[in-house]
Formats: sequence, structure tokens, C-alpha cells
Amino acid sequence: MSSTPKYNLGHVILITLSAAIGGFLFGFDSSVINGANVALKSYFNCNDMQLGLAVSLALIGAAAGAYFAGRLADKFGRVRCMLAAAVLFFVSAIGSGLPFTVVDFIMWRVIGGIGIGVASIIAPIYIAETAPAHLRGRLGSMQQFAIVIGIFVALLSNYVIVRVAGSASRPIMGFEAWKVMFWVEAIPALLYGIAASQLPESPRYLVSKGRLDEAKKVLAQINEDGVDSEIASIHETFKNDKPAKLSDLLEMVGGKKRVAPIVWAGLGIAILQQLVGINVIFYYGTMLWQSVGFGESDAFFTSLVSSGINLTMTIAAVLLIDKIGRKPLLLIGSVGMTITLGTLGLCFLCGSESGMLSHGAGVIALIAANLYVTFFAATWGPVMWVMLGEMFNNRIRAVAISVCGLAQWGANFLVSWSFPVLVGENGIGVGPTYMIYTAFAAISIFFVAKFTTETKGKALEDM
Repeated sequence: MSSTPKYNLGHVILITLSAAIGGFLFGFDSSVINGANVALKSYFNCNDMQLGLAVSLALIGAAAGAYFAGRLADKFGRVRCMLAAAVLFFVSAIGSGLPFTVVDFIMWRVIGGIGIGVASIIAPIYIAETAPAHLRGRLGSMQQFAIVIGIFVALLSNYVIVRVAGSASRPIMGFEAWKVMFWVEAIPALLYGIAASQLPESPRYLVSKGRLDEAKKVLAQINEDGVDSEIASIHETFKNDKPAKLSDLLEMVGGKKRVAPIVWAGLGIAILQQLVGINVIFYYGTMLWQSVGFGESDAFFTSLVSSGINLTMTIAAVLLIDKIGRKPLLLIGSVGMTITLGTLGLCFLCGSESGMLSHGAGVIALIAANLYVTFFAATWGPVMWVMLGEMFNNRIRAVAISVCGLAQWGANFLVSWSFPVLVGENGIGVGPTYMIYTAFAAISIFFVAKFTTETKGKALEDM
């Protein structure tokens, strides 16, 4: 009769939540710009192209951070990378509120972007490598849960600051309100650094470096039973002592090397998660609703409501992901996003007059936008990060996630930079832009059905 493993669940949850603070900063840093972009455009006298770059170039930093994070994590450890990300977030928060020109503002945002990229890769790796297999989906979802909390807190703090100051351009405590929005981030950045400094290193990283005694201590804190057998199982996956390289993502097919199907699957879900346009809601939502007739305070509140729905439905995803599975949730989300994005696009195409939504079209657009956020938050938001953290085997996980993270942030940059250009004076308009996002949501249905496989309940050593 086999004994049931006795996991130290409190310890596992504690280290997961500490690691997920990086996700909180990821969400906060990427969304705080939502409340500032209208004021920034006026402050720096930007055109649509420049505003798009001011918002989106941080994502190039995120792409670079994501790309190098895996290799840095394999060389220096997961915890040291988290500490580095905390420093980057702190420096960016202070500098973004003290810009002289749009150029140095972008520089500070790029520094924060690098922190976002590092955090976006390290947390899923770390959580996947410390969580028990039967809880890995839920615990891995904590990364996305933390991201949406960060988004919500960023938009909530923006809303409160605007309510106090009267406008993002007006002073509060002697400084323009939009500058204070960025400075708020310094507080969680400091907390992240303190929390990360107390975390144990990943046991799989320790095994890869031959530090077996340390790995045993970490595993014993999680589950005292079967430590030696788990060490042996992990060690078996590191038969190749050489560091993972990009070439390891290739496989031999018919005498030629080609990108492995599992890597294509990871790239596909990473890119499609962004091409459905979700971050337009969280980066430009306030500006979008103002542009179609909402007052500044109402536009801020509308973005806050969307973020609250995002947070609530992510909780639902955490509860469902280990019951329903990854692939079914992705399919449900793809169908839901296709319908709601199509409705939203039609509202802007058919229900606007002189660029302003009619009352009826405005109500339908708000409902469709929030239902779209609902479907995304309950499915693609957390599932993509969970799957990237667990779908690759131990030897290639870090480098594979880095490549997928680079692609994900590249797609994020493309969408975020192009949105103000597409909907600006010389663009195609809001309606056609949302129909583009609808098309990618429809494509995601077929991609998930054909190219993804279920990872629910599988041990990382079996991937």
C-alpha cells in the first residue's frame, strides 16, 4: 500500500506568492502607463507615432529581458535574477517620474521593461520547478493572478490620484499627477527585493549545478518523503551536462534539423495571446474611451472596472485549470474572444458618429469589451504562462521559455505600438483595428485544436 505524499503546503504557497510578486510588478509597470498616456502626449507634445513608441518601447526591453532571462537563470540561479529584476523595477519607477524629454522617459521605461521581461520568465520557471505536479496548474496560475492584481492596483492608484488631483496633468503634492503614478511602483519593487532575498533556490537549478545536498534540503522543506528518488529523477533529465543552447530546440527530421513541434506550439500560444489585442485595453483603455466621448474620470473608472473583471475571472481560472485542463480552457477562451471582439469591432464600425459612439452602441461596446476581458482572463491569460512553464523538458525549459517570451513581447510591442497609429488621424480607425484582433482570435481556435497537447497533471520529468 503506497503512502500519500505529505507536502508542506504552507511553505509551497509562501514561496510561490513571494516569487509571484514579480508578476505583480509586471502587471503594474506595464499598465500604469494607461493613466498617463493622454497627459504624456500633451506634456511632450507627441504625435500618434511618438506616443506609440513611448508606450511600447518598454516592451522591447521586456523582450530582451525575457530572451536573456532563461540563460542568466541557468548560469546565476533563479533567485539572483529575481533580485536583479527588483532593482530594475525600482530604478525605472523613480526615473519615469523625473523625465526631462520623451527620450529619457523612454529610457527609464525600457529599464523597467527589462525587469518585466526577466520577471515574466523567471517566476513561471521557479514556480513550476518548486510546485508539486498535482498543484502546479493552480500555483503556476498565481503568476497571472499576480499580474492582474498588479494591473488592477495600477489602474486603481491612477484613478485615486486623478480623483484627488482633478486630472492627470494637474499637480498633486507639487508634482504633475502622472509622475506620482509612476513613483507608486517603487514600494512593491522594494518589497519584491526583500521577498526574493528570502527564497530558497530552485532544486532543479541546484541539481544542474551538482549542489545535491542543497537541493535535498530545499526538496525536504516541500516534501520530506522520497527526496532521494526525486533527486535521481531530476538528475536523469540532465544527462547532457552542456548548457542548453538555441540549437537544442531543433530536432532531426528526414536528415534535416527543424524546429521541434513543441517549440512551435509554445511560440504560437505566446504570440496569439498578444495578437488578440488584450493589452490595448490595459495600455490605452482610458485614452480609447475618452476618444469616443467618455469624460476623463469616467474613462478612468471604465478601465478600472475592466481590470476588476480581469482580476475576478483570473481567480476562476485558478480554480478551474487543474480540473478542466489547459487545452479545453484555451478553446473556450478563443471562441469567446472571437465573438466578443467581433461585436466590439462592429460597434465601432456601425455605431459611431463623427468618431463618437451613440448611447446604444456605447453600452453594447462596454459590455462586449468586458466580456472579452472575462474570456481572456479566465483562459488565455493564465493558461499561456502555466503551459510555457511546464510544456518543455528540464534540459531545454529555460532557453525554450526565453525564445517564447521574446516572441510574446515582440507581439506585444507590435500591437501596442501600432494601436495609436491605426486608430489615429491617418489610420484605419477603431472598428477595423478590432476586426484584425477578431481574426487572430479566430485563428487561435484552429491553432489550439491542432497544435497543443494537454499538460495537466504530468510531472516535469515526463515532458
